[in-house]
Amino acid sequence: MDFEIQAHPSPLGDEARHEILSNPGFGDHFTDHMVTIDWTADLDAQAAAVASGDFLNIQGHWHNARLEPFGPISMSPASAVLHYGQEIFEGLKAYRHADGSIWTFRPEANAARLNRSARRLALPQLPEEAFLEAIRLLVAHDHQWVPDGDGESLYLRPFMIATEEFLGVRPSRTVSFRVIASPAGNYFGGELKPVSIWVSRDYARAGVGGTGVAKCGGNYAASLAPQLEAAARGHAQVLFLDPLHDNSIEELGGMNVFFVFADGRLVTPELTGTILEGVTRSSVLQIARDHGHTVEERRITLDEWKTGVASGEITEVFACGTAAVITPIGAVQDGEEIIESPAGDHAATLKIRKELLDLQTGRGEDRHQWMHRLV
Repeated sequence: MDFEIQAHPSPLGDEARHEILSNPGFGDHFTDHMVTIDWTADLDAQAAAVASGDFLNIQGHWHNARLEPFGPISMSPASAVLHYGQEIFEGLKAYRHADGSIWTFRPEANAARLNRSARRLALPQLPEEAFLEAIRLLVAHDHQWVPDGDGESLYLRPFMIATEEFLGVRPSRTVSFRVIASPAGNYFGGELKPVSIWVSRDYARAGVGGTGVAKCGGNYAASLAPQLEAAARGHAQVLFLDPLHDNSIEELGGMNVFFVFADGRLVTPELTGTILEGVTRSSVLQIARDHGHTVEERRITLDEWKTGVASGEITEVFACGTAAVITPIGAVQDGEEIIESPAGDHAATLKIRKELLDLQTGRGEDRHQWMHRLV
């Protein structure tokens, strides 16, 4: 796929950019450019796919690939995404290494998950090579935006939206894929410290047969009301349960959960179709195996969490995700009851976190060939 280059006529000056990078925050500032690829349905090919029984094989062609100045998107008020939420997104980071080169972490896994999400939301599949080139092109042109502070990175946000001007309830026949970028500091701000969690009893993030397995905006929109409830009680995140399976742990508003047991086991909720398959999650599982941990993906209930902490069987609890990387969980509040994580130095959590960050920032060995050079 050939990309047209439409460079920004007046990119942000060095002084203003340096001021932003001195304290980037998270998701507050954006680079000079974005990448866009348009898609249009091929109705005849799509009809043939449906006739063969593969009704989710959305047929069409990608075109008009371009790098262009970051700015507002012009679309009709009747665009399908605004009414039916047909959209998906990804999140990954670019890291500046000591030699000045810029790398990203497991982008092929993000490309694959984007396409799994696309299939669930009846959106077209994007070729992996187009996904990778879009990221590379954006970082190559906006490489000066990649910070080099400890724990800092350039957060990359690929997303796909339905753009057809049509109010009928069916998959959109036009789609736009875009990538934008934002310099990022620590997700929770300041030095790493354990966070507290609120258990949501009144809300669910996703249900059986729903879109929990897809990375789509509706899942995150569903988490906002309980997230506000958690924040009002002084907590950093909300925890969702599965009431149909003895209140099994699902995930946080945007992160997966792990439990470290005294016998060295590492346990995380299994992927049942309602939990997002996190790239960081799968990486943690592999690193834990590398460290000799026995890894279990299974249902784990809130009661097991409570009794495990009380008995000393559970020694550490942490959350992980692209934005926050790995963060210890210090306490979880369920109504009036508070479960304090065991006192300790979070040794296993911090060891896994250090190996992951060292790998991403070029200080550690890339045993699994997870890093992908961009610049």
